[in-house]
Amino acid sequence: MRRKKEKEKRPVLGIPKGIVLLARPEGWRISVLTMDGGMHCGRLDVPIDTDPHDARAAAAVMVSELARDFHDTDVVVTWEPPQEPWSWTAQVTLATGDDTPSPAAGG
Repeated sequence: MRRKKEKEKRPVLGIPKGIVLLARPEGWRISVLTMDGGMHCGRLDVPIDTDPHDARAAAAVMVSELARDFHDTDVVVTWEPPQEPWSWTAQVTLATGDDTPSPAAGG
């Protein structure tokens, strides 16, 4: 008798609420904080020598695409002024009908 093959489920990814981006010698690291208290960490897929402004824009686009793919919603990413020259944080909010989502908003 054959076993039923279980469908692979997509990993559960909560709606993003924040981003932490770090410039490390080995490359750009990103953590995405979610509204349900979760956190997803990994490497941002950009070259090590990417300008910080471009790395922030790439992180914002990645988070915006994840929100759209997993939750069918648009988000707005707003970067905080950096506290350290190698670390950036951003707030992620749900886009309202009046918002024009701009993944690279802020600086």
